[in-house]
Amino acid sequence: MKALVPIEIIEGKILFIRGQKVMLDRDLAQLYGVETRVLNQAVRRNIDRFPEDFMFTLTREEIMRISQIVISSAHETLKFSKNVMAFTEQGVAMLSSVLNSIRAVQVNIAIMRVFVKLREMIASNKELSRRLDKLEKKYDAQFKVVFDAIRELMTPPEPKRKRIGFLQEK
Repeated sequence: MKALVPIEIIEGKILFIRGQKVMLDRDLAQLYGVETRVLNQAVRRNIDRFPEDFMFTLTREEIMRISQIVISSAHETLKFSKNVMAFTEQGVAMLSSVLNSIRAVQVNIAIMRVFVKLREMIASNKELSRRLDKLEKKYDAQFKVVFDAIRELMTPPEPKRKRIGFLQEK
């Protein structure tokens, strides 16, 4: 069965804010095929279903930080938004009961699968790290170079930033 929304698109919309993986209201609205205003109205009408660990409102500083980091057409107006809601995995699951449409249910299933995939990737990385520690203790100095190389490969590379502005020739 063909996915309603490709996994790569969903993965790109998951952000890490306040130590949690979240999705913004505007991204969810886009995936569900509704206006952000409609999604937020549905949430406000059912606010008792969204405690602080399911959904929270971003501060002005968080909104500005995201608008500087995330560059896409959907986030162009983010810095001008007065109120942006962020939904945790549980909040996204609760949205399917608030937005009563077939598309909302199907998109929610796809989003839940992505969250599970991310959790599995994190768990497997921790397991690999634990096993490597165990091997390193066992073979200590004999394979130090090998263990250092493996650890370097496990850490994600820092993104290269393109310098902005003019360069002055000396």
